[in-house]
Amino acid sequence: FHKDSISNMLHQKCFVCNSPEIEELKGYEKHQMSQCRNCGFVFMSRIPSDAELQAHYGMYAYGTQQYLSPLTIESFNKLLDEFEKYRKTNLLLDVGCGQGWFLETAKKRGWVVYGTEFSEQAVKICTDKGIIMKQGVLNPSDFGDLKFDIIYSSEVLEHINNPVPELTNMNKLLRSKGLLYLTTPNFNCYLRHKFKASYNIIEYPEHLSYYTPKTLHFVLNKTGFKKKKLLTTGISLTRAENSSGKPAEKRSEASKDEQLRQLMSKNFLMKYIKSAVNTGLTITGLGITLKAYYEKV
Repeated sequence: FHKDSISNMLHQKCFVCNSPEIEELKGYEKHQMSQCRNCGFVFMSRIPSDAELQAHYGMYAYGTQQYLSPLTIESFNKLLDEFEKYRKTNLLLDVGCGQGWFLETAKKRGWVVYGTEFSEQAVKICTDKGIIMKQGVLNPSDFGDLKFDIIYSSEVLEHINNPVPELTNMNKLLRSKGLLYLTTPNFNCYLRHKFKASYNIIEYPEHLSYYTPKTLHFVLNKTGFKKKKLLTTGISLTRAENSSGKPAEKRSEASKDEQLRQLMSKNFLMKYIKSAVNTGLTITGLGITLKAYYEKV
């Protein structure tokens, strides 16, 4: 896109707590990042233009050959095991479902699955898999009187600068005491502390919002959710390499992260070590991923 399409508009208020008490985040000036002095939330100062977003997300290659690890499917099933106690309406919604891999797994287990995506290509891919799709911004009116047992949203919240209305709409779509499960990168993770402004998750306009356990809990509580559990888990050798300036490694069977996952899944001892590490990362708040289980109040 033309350089004139690049936005020069800046946020004047925190878009989590609406406070005007925001300041430049020291040490991250090259990224133009702000932090709220009231609630601590970190976000990109610049507001991307429609042209910037269309150009950026137009590069997403939905439908191309991508690696789906058997361990990812296994993790989907473990998560769905946790969701069973919430199954009443039998409806499950994935907000920002990509190519629908999680919904495919849920569908095989008898859930009636719905998904949302911006990309017309992604919507077609998912529709061809038998997933009921809605395109564009999440809008409760698109779903009529449906109320979902589960709303799942993986690695979506960091891409938007309107979390309050987005989460409010998710709340409206859940049944009473239904479960919202979402994941987002943890700005408090050990890799960000190590690499600081070079941490490769910090990228405009890909990621506009940066959550910690404290700020994620704040915005979820504000939008009508009650915490069941909030985890900070995971390490990533690939992100560490990328953040140190090495070429980006594509997700594949040969990637270091996948090899580490395979090693950790081999026997009881390795699984125990993985569980112990993730417990420690949650206690310290240093894991790379925030995993939130919150019920509708």
